[in-house]
Amino acid sequence: MTPQQRLDVRRMLLASVAFGAVSGIFNATLGNYLHDVHAFDASARGWIEFPRELPGFLVIVSVGFLAARYREGRAMATAMAVTTLGAIGLALLTPNAWLAVLWIFVWSSGDHMNFVLEGPLGLKLARKGAEGRRLGQFGGAKNLGGLLGAGAVFLIARSIGDDYRVFYVVAAGLAVIAAFNFGSIETGRHDRRARVFVWRREYRIFYAISALFGIRKQIFYVFGTWVLVDIHGVPVSTIATLMFLGAGLGVVMRPLLGDVIDWLGERIVLAADEVLLIGVCLVYAFAEAIFPAGAVIWALYAAYVLDQTLFALRVARTTYLQKIALDPTDITPTMGVGITIDHAVAMTLPIASGWLWENVGFQWVFVAAAGIALIGFFVCLRIRVPRPRAAAADAPPRATRPA
Repeated sequence: MTPQQRLDVRRMLLASVAFGAVSGIFNATLGNYLHDVHAFDASARGWIEFPRELPGFLVIVSVGFLAARYREGRAMATAMAVTTLGAIGLALLTPNAWLAVLWIFVWSSGDHMNFVLEGPLGLKLARKGAEGRRLGQFGGAKNLGGLLGAGAVFLIARSIGDDYRVFYVVAAGLAVIAAFNFGSIETGRHDRRARVFVWRREYRIFYAISALFGIRKQIFYVFGTWVLVDIHGVPVSTIATLMFLGAGLGVVMRPLLGDVIDWLGERIVLAADEVLLIGVCLVYAFAEAIFPAGAVIWALYAAYVLDQTLFALRVARTTYLQKIALDPTDITPTMGVGITIDHAVAMTLPIASGWLWENVGFQWVFVAAAGIALIGFFVCLRIRVPRPRAAAADAPPRATRPA
């Protein structure tokens, strides 16, 4: 790597830590903020997920707009500026609940744009053949930032109490640090700009994997946690401890799992992930029938932390897309399409799953999820990565066209 690229890697690592800390503060405080400051009840808290997740569905438009005009570093800086605006709004400009919802939407918009852009930028800062390792390093830095953000909330709360203005002003300052470092990255400055929108039939496996990830995310975030809380009465302090443990393991495991992706390839890694997800779903559903009474809750804890740790394997989607991309400028807009598909599933699945939980039984939510994971296993087995261009130089060119 050139000296400039090495400098840019350090900037990306620092920006990832700052970005992770902003997310850590937001995740650690949002529920209490809505309850304490705006008196949201459980029903209102559930509905807030729609505007919070809506930017993920709209990201195909927002990222297409940014990526067509700016290189990835500057686009990420712009997205962090949006996050900064949302944090300042929550800190200082929320006289009523409606404005709080608006600022949450703004904050979430910046976050979701960066979820798309961080992968393509990370690929440009990776050595060929070590893309998974580099993305894993950036993911570990982000996990570290999440721990620091949650730790900052704890220290501030212990020192001066639950002052949400202070929490969110600190978050805004960290977002400015992230924006400065993202915007200072020079790698890719002279690359061709990405297209606004790309849809190709050649990427259909990537689209399917994105939908599968949306299903997996909702099972973990909503129903995995709800089994612990509703069925087994696990207190919030224990849930926080499990999340802290999973995030701490992610700091170490993300770079290692990135190495595994480079070593074994996306086909094996993603297929194995689906098999492990089947196991996690069956533990959630039938722990009481499988394990002795004293071991049931510990098996559920292990499944929860394992699933959280395996989220690191989502970078395999990014490395797979890079390898199949027919044009490097396809990567960023196609990631946007993938995130939109992911969120289309994430915004609709909980409704059907909640009905299944209430009318048939919670076990059947996870049986259905295990069945979907089994389908995902066979989808992942269809992954085929083209030979490197040097090795395929003598092969006739393939005619392609955007769909």
